Formats: sequence, structure tokens, C-alpha cells
Amino acid sequence: MPQAKFLPLISLATLIIVWEIISVVIDSPSLPSPERVIQVLIEETINGTLLSNLGVTLTRLAISFIIAMLLGSAIGILLGRRNRLNQFFDGWIIILLNIPALVTIILSYVWFGLVESAAILAVVVNKVPNVVVTLREGTRVLDRNLLELAEVYQLPRMQTFTDVICPQLYPFFMTAARTGLALIWKIILVVEMLGRSDGMGYQLHLYFQLFDVAGILAYTVAFIAVIQLIELLILKPIDQHAQRWRR
Repeated sequence: MPQAKFLPLISLATLIIVWEIISVVIDSPSLPSPERVIQVLIEETINGTLLSNLGVTLTRLAISFIIAMLLGSAIGILLGRRNRLNQFFDGWIIILLNIPALVTIILSYVWFGLVESAAILAVVVNKVPNVVVTLREGTRVLDRNLLELAEVYQLPRMQTFTDVICPQLYPFFMTAARTGLALIWKIILVVEMLGRSDGMGYQLHLYFQLFDVAGILAYTVAFIAVIQLIELLILKPIDQHAQRWRR
């Protein structure tokens, strides 16, 4: 039996083999082979088109992600700690959660124009409610005994927040961060398709108009690879560092 650490590689290799077999059997431009997709990926990287569009999209992703996480976390913790505020704004959160992302994007462009700030706003508005709900639920299950202990020892509010509340909310924050990355980059692609003249979404829309499936898959593979690198090089090390106290 292969060791567990090799299973992800074996799984990926199996997926590529299945893809290769299906593409050979179908023999259609609608499903190019992995070799063709890699060839397009290399060509787009060499001529700079992919790197340029990827950089633009990642910049939008970073700005939107930071704003949504900070704003959503603050609101979520506040609603979790203040029941009356939560009751008042709960309906608002439910409405925002159920508004389709496409509607939010269109309204942002209609109200504010086809500008960069409207694109960022559309992404943030779509992500904030999810962060709010996650952190609100985490705040609701805080250990009351620890909070009372902080009160007994008269810890300053900031120290109570950093030493008592934040460690308990950490799993919820990481959940919001990981799901946020998956959600935000999908929304950004739609934002770029509808109202921007650069970025991965714009390029995917261009390939769609040309019915170039190899180009679509090449850009998709590139972006998935970048998101996985963010997970491996940023989120996982942060996770391991924050939970170093666990056995």
C-alpha cells in the first residue's frame, strides 16, 4: 500500500490519465488533451499574457479578501456579542446571503459605473455576509467560563480580545478565510467578464467567444495552481503556527 503522503499525487495522476483517455476517445476540440492545455499554458506564460492577467486578478482578490475578512469579522463578532443588534440585523444578513452574486455585480456597475472600485465593492458585498455568519456563530459558542475568568482578573478589553476571544475564534476565522478564497476568486472572474478589460475573467470570456477550450482550461489550471500555492505557502503555515500549542 502506498504511503498516505503519496495519495494526493496518485489521485492527481489518475485524474490526468482519465482526462487523457477521455480526450483520445472523444477526439474533439471540446475536450483537448492535457498535453495541449499545458502547451497553451506555456505559450501564454512565455508571451506574458497569462502573467499579466493573473497579476491583475490576484491584486483584486487580495484587496477584496482583506476588506471582506476584516469587515465581516468585526461585524460577526459584534453581532455574536450583542444579541439585540443580531436580532435587528439578522434579516439584513439573510437577504444579503440570498441575493445572487450576478445581481450584486450588475447593480454595482449600474450604480457606480464600470470602474475598479465598483468591481471590488461587488466582490466584498458578496463575501462579507458569509464571514459575518461564520464569525457570529463562533462568537456565540465562546467559553463563558474563560470570559468570566477574564472579568474576575480585570483584564483589559484588548487583552481579553487577543488572549481569550481570538484563540477560540481562530478555527472559525480560518474556515471563513479558506471558503472565502474559493468564493471570491469565482466572483472576481464574473466581475471581470462583465465589466473589466483585463484579468483572468476577461481572458476566459475572450477564449469563450473564440470557442478555445484549451485556452479556457489553461487559464483555469493556472489559477487553481496559484490558489493551491496560497493555501500551502500562506494559510497552512499560519494554521500550523497558531496551533503549535496543540499536541
